[in-house]
Amino acid sequence: MELKVLGSSSKGNCYLLDNGNEALMIECGIAFKNVQKAVDFDINRIAGCIISHEHGDHAKHVGKCLDARIPCYMSAGTRNALGLASHPLAHAMDEQVLNVIGNFGVMPFATEHDAAQPFGFLICHKETGTVLFATDTYYLQYTFDGLNNIMIECNYRQDILDANVEAGTIPAKLRARTMKSHCSLDTCKEILAANDLSGVHNIVLIHLSDANANAVQFQEEIQRQTLKTVNVASPGMIINFNKSPF
Repeated sequence: MELKVLGSSSKGNCYLLDNGNEALMIECGIAFKNVQKAVDFDINRIAGCIISHEHGDHAKHVGKCLDARIPCYMSAGTRNALGLASHPLAHAMDEQVLNVIGNFGVMPFATEHDAAQPFGFLICHKETGTVLFATDTYYLQYTFDGLNNIMIECNYRQDILDANVEAGTIPAKLRARTMKSHCSLDTCKEILAANDLSGVHNIVLIHLSDANANAVQFQEEIQRQTLKTVNVASPGMIINFNKSPF
């Protein structure tokens, strides 16, 4: 299984778990033509798309996915916010209830963001093992057992954010929103420390802020803390996302 990063920022987010025969799409915030290219225009192998919440950088192109007959899965709150409650291919998921999407199992859990009903996901597949996906959340109320791969937001560093506000490059209101809707470096480190990482192969840091993050430093700090393979997601990146590296 490969993780293909198509977008991971406020400009647009989209990821594919793809083994060449079947793929799971995570978020649909980038142009659908880029998704088509990533699967060599074989969109029939996309078993479904899971969407964390309704904001445009995560869900802007949900209509294109549905037009392509790709089932889309999200919370009831997200589905309502997107105006898709009556669409036959827009499926509402319940928190902590397993959904089977092709050969993928997806269990959603509540996150903390300024959206209608945001979700993170535990994704299971025989090739990837258990994948934790958590974005746009200022903390996680849960810990998780048996993780093998992690995709987690690491959006900003507090001192960089504060310096940008002091310099006038970022409004104070945006500082407050960022702190109540996104995961800081310190919180990311706390989340990772609270979970058993003994079976984890990859940690991928996602949704870094363009202005309030330092990708090299974030990667180095998380790698030093966890002693795991750490990547910072960037468009075009492809990572071996199997349960083990062997």
